[in-house]
Amino acid sequence: MQFKSEKKPLVILLGPTASGKTEAAISIAKQVSGEIISGDSRLFYRGMDIGTAKPTPEQLSSVPHHLVDIAEPDQPFSLAVFQTYCKKIIREIHERNHIPIIVGGTGQYIHAITEAWDIPQQEADAGIRTILEKIGREGGQEVLYQQLSVLDPEAAVHIDRRNLRRVIRALEVIYLTGRKFSTQRKKGEIEYKVIQIGIHWSRDALYQRIDMRIDNMMNAGLVNEVRQLLEEGYTGALPAMSAIGYNEIADYLNGKCTMDEAIMLIKRKTRQFVRRQANWFKLSDPRIKWFIPDPEMISLMVAYIQEKISDNE
Repeated sequence: MQFKSEKKPLVILLGPTASGKTEAAISIAKQVSGEIISGDSRLFYRGMDIGTAKPTPEQLSSVPHHLVDIAEPDQPFSLAVFQTYCKKIIREIHERNHIPIIVGGTGQYIHAITEAWDIPQQEADAGIRTILEKIGREGGQEVLYQQLSVLDPEAAVHIDRRNLRRVIRALEVIYLTGRKFSTQRKKGEIEYKVIQIGIHWSRDALYQRIDMRIDNMMNAGLVNEVRQLLEEGYTGALPAMSAIGYNEIADYLNGKCTMDEAIMLIKRKTRQFVRRQANWFKLSDPRIKWFIPDPEMISLMVAYIQEKISDNE
């Protein structure tokens, strides 16, 4: 496909967990000569398939996919690393005259690309991280969050106080660089013609889809998947294992809760996660064209993408 605009197109397909992004992205990619890039941080890791609703081998082979199964669960994969990888892949897709389609639900990963964030390329420091983790264990993670609120109020506003890993990472960058963590949100010049489309379900319908998805995960063998990861030595302390479903099932396997309690907690946390996703991608955002799921949705999305690509602005 030849691009008329000076900036080459980058399609972003948004939507909350369980909204049907995988199927929609594949259908769209087939019609617009697209290649899919995962913007979901949970899909990077090998061996974590069922609990992340990773595309099936058949789906992965139907159109080119990128940034899926590229790391072991104990390998660090930061936002800065994602941004570097993603930009390289986008460039290669454009060189093939194809359209890159980032499919995602991880807000900061999507915004890092669409808003050209300036991200600190700071490696983790085991010493500082150990100290911060000790403070979190002894004083509670609220102590760390309050510390972040004092040092970098803007970062504190945008980081979920319950996300201990993100809070610690923000403090780590501050202490190592002397810079506020929120400087990663400094926006640079966007080098693409960004076309953002989203799938919007009613809240009740989405919650029904979430419950059904989690029930299907259990039937598909999520317990065995988590058991295998634990037997391979991957513990709940790993960032990868913080994906919803893995720690809860690990607690069940370790006798800390019943199966019913684990499932109930997974569903509750997934609904909470969906609400946080909505804070990243708002229905009122004029940059995003939202579509209601119906039989015409894919054709309408394709027509919208083609119209925007043809637009010389």
